[in-house]
Amino acid sequence: MNSNKRFALFLDRDGVINRRVVGGYVVRPSEFEFLPGVLEAFSIFSKLFYPIIIVTNQQGISKGKMTEEQLTEIHSYMKEEILKAGGEIHAIYHCPHLRSSGSTCRKPRPGMALRARRDFPELNFKHSVMVGDMISDMVFGHNLKMITVLIGNEEFARKYPKLIDYRFNSLIEFSNFLSATIMNHQSEI
Repeated sequence: MNSNKRFALFLDRDGVINRRVVGGYVVRPSEFEFLPGVLEAFSIFSKLFYPIIIVTNQQGISKGKMTEEQLTEIHSYMKEEILKAGGEIHAIYHCPHLRSSGSTCRKPRPGMALRARRDFPELNFKHSVMVGDMISDMVFGHNLKMITVLIGNEEFARKYPKLIDYRFNSLIEFSNFLSATIMNHQSEI
């Protein structure tokens, strides 16, 4: 499939790709724990989407809990493991600023998406999917006219139905849904 005909996939990191550290931060690769099925999901996504982009708020940097170098090590580990599993990540954007900073790069503001569009000029947000586990992820995607996919959190889905196009319990459940939908569509042709 020609890459410019595919949808782009934007994903949040913590709580979607890896286990979220409640009340803390993943500060080294050894603390980065992939959620079940994530590696398999990426091998499916790599056949369906281009580009695949991670957008993640990482205020732990501004809080002094980790450095940019530590974050780079974590992301290198994540990309390497996904690549070994047959998946791919084309870009990672992070915002190191505090929630209270008002920074335009912090989700739900569009800064990271606008950086992605500069790096991938063919990017069309209306032909993009945003996957996340927090309401800020859904607002980010919704405001950019992306298809929004909430992972987990049924309460958010009930509370904010207009922001959420689809909800799945996990990333692998979402990827399996896509595979089944495409297979069914192809068998009808």
